[in-house]
Amino acid sequence: MIAGGLTAGVFGSLLGLGGGVLIVPLLTLVFGLDLREAVGVSLVSVIMTSSVAAGVYLERHVADLRLGMRLELFTAIGALIGGSIAFLIEERLLALLFAGLLLYVAISMLRSRASEETQPETPPGEAPSYEVRNLPLGVVGATGAGVLSALLGVGGGIVKVPLMHLGMGVPLRVSTATSNLMVGITAAASAVIYVIHGEVDPYVAGPTAIGVFLGASIGSRVAHRIDLRILRFLFVAVLLYTAVQMLLKVAS
Repeated sequence: MIAGGLTAGVFGSLLGLGGGVLIVPLLTLVFGLDLREAVGVSLVSVIMTSSVAAGVYLERHVADLRLGMRLELFTAIGALIGGSIAFLIEERLLALLFAGLLLYVAISMLRSRASEETQPETPPGEAPSYEVRNLPLGVVGATGAGVLSALLGVGGGIVKVPLMHLGMGVPLRVSTATSNLMVGITAAASAVIYVIHGEVDPYVAGPTAIGVFLGASIGSRVAHRIDLRILRFLFVAVLLYTAVQMLLKVAS
């Protein structure tokens, strides 16, 4: 669990996804937890990822604090809604939704690669220049990200990063940094509901969160040195494999 949390923390901090996209399949497919229990533990781990990575990205002036706080208000509202209905939905349907979300993110990441190739490279140490567009789209998407965060334990970053990068014109590195700032607040809003329902096992959350803390500490500090093209292809491969495994679980 510590090793899996470390891996999820590295990926989560580098790509702004909070790590839940890897933690939930890890706990359900490898350790045999019920999906709702895995979601509860994942939300706690996402808070840990955000807490560690957000400070580093803010210190380096990579995250867009103003945009993040605008969108987070609506994401938190969505998280409260999602947490309220999560226990009314059948677990098999949740697994199917999760597999579909993984496929969506894999396709979005491949699309973002194509869009990045047409953009000029930003010199190292300089903040990329950009103009935020389609704010109404961002509000709607952020609310939906909050609902999905509470239902699937992914912190919402899995939607926010493609939303900001592809839909709002924000550079990928800024999108991932801003998402890391937001996902912890989103996860906290819905994690409370899972704690109330007794769906957060401290014996699972503890070692997983320790691994996530270590991974997020590493990922946030080396993010500016890593070629995101290599990381993206690796991440897409993991997403596709996990989606297939989740679909097989639904079919069994």
